[in-house]
Amino acid sequence: MENTSDSTVTHSSKPNIIRRLYDWVLSWADSRYGVTALFFLSFAESSFFPIPPDVLLIALAISIPTKSFRFALICTLGSILGGILGYSIGILGYESIGKPIIDLYNGHAIMDGIKAQYDTYGFWGVLVAAVTPIPYKVFTISAGFFEFDFFQFIFASIIGRTFRFFAVAALIWKFGAPIKSFIDKYFNLLATLFVFLLLLGFFVIKFAL
Repeated sequence: MENTSDSTVTHSSKPNIIRRLYDWVLSWADSRYGVTALFFLSFAESSFFPIPPDVLLIALAISIPTKSFRFALICTLGSILGGILGYSIGILGYESIGKPIIDLYNGHAIMDGIKAQYDTYGFWGVLVAAVTPIPYKVFTISAGFFEFDFFQFIFASIIGRTFRFFAVAALIWKFGAPIKSFIDKYFNLLATLFVFLLLLGFFVIKFAL
């Protein structure tokens, strides 16, 4: 998961480009094609696009809070389908397509960490990678490159992406526009807490019952 306000691209020559892309994404909130743009943005961000879909999701949800969960569902579906594309890039076209993307996001160390988690914890390692605040595109490409079990990858993506986008939608539905700054500042901390509680529940079920 990426931070909802900051770009994951760290190259010093990129800030102006990223800012323009951010503003372009945000501009779709005022268009009648905003929902369609949300789907395709979510799809593209899962494999290569630098701006997280939360930017547009938050803007749309704030404009029509009663449709927050509908927007979250569209965002989730687009992201999971885009994740399949990312997985395919990793397993079929890493050298020509995947590696330049990973290079762009300085993601090689993250890939090694994801692989180590998968080797150690299996599905739970995949789930942690899917939920925690790392660039989702790096996760999807890594999953394909290291040939993670596809169904575990999909299941972890469904849990991770659903939690991310529906949590944002729920906060806006409940609290409205004033919650935006809280989401920007603390959402990654909430995601980490969610992972901790999820794993704690798993160990309780496994060892205490």
